[in-house]
Amino acid sequence: MSGQPDYPDNDAADAEIQSAESGPDAEAEQHDSDADAESEVAVLQAKADENWDRYLRAAAEVENVRKRAARDVEHARKFALEGLGRELLAVKDSLEMGLEASESADKESLLEGSQATLKLLTGALERFGIAEVDPAGEPFDPEFHEAISMQPSTESEPGSVLTVVQKGYSLNGRLLRPACVIVASEPPVEQAGD
Repeated sequence: MSGQPDYPDNDAADAEIQSAESGPDAEAEQHDSDADAESEVAVLQAKADENWDRYLRAAAEVENVRKRAARDVEHARKFALEGLGRELLAVKDSLEMGLEASESADKESLLEGSQATLKLLTGALERFGIAEVDPAGEPFDPEFHEAISMQPSTESEPGSVLTVVQKGYSLNGRLLRPACVIVASEPPVEQAGD
């Protein structure tokens, strides 16, 4: 025997020898390394916790925005016609006053009242972007006009609107109702010799 313990594995013996030779300094370095790793883990955990908190706050804010938008849409849908309704009430009041006065009024005052009521209604519609489509004399446009018949005409150009039977209306440039029109066609050709 050489005085050294008998190790079955030489690598284990070498590790023990190195550990014995390095002494307390190696253990201190190992302890410092473990403390640095624990400190780094604590910093990373704090950063992860902060990011999780930010995520939860952002998710809550997104949910609040979604709920607020849904409430706003519902409110807009319910009360979108509030302004138009207020304007039409003035027209209704005018019509009711005209009906009450019709028993004692003459023809001219009734006509003036009807014209004033129509003016009120036209103004209310215009304030909300509703405009008349009155294409008399214009070329026929199937996107804005609905032809109900054709009529031969020597005075109007063929394919143009001869008569507007019912005015059309658009809302901010979008068609609400097409104008019902009679379209001019070429007059019949008279045969010579008849």
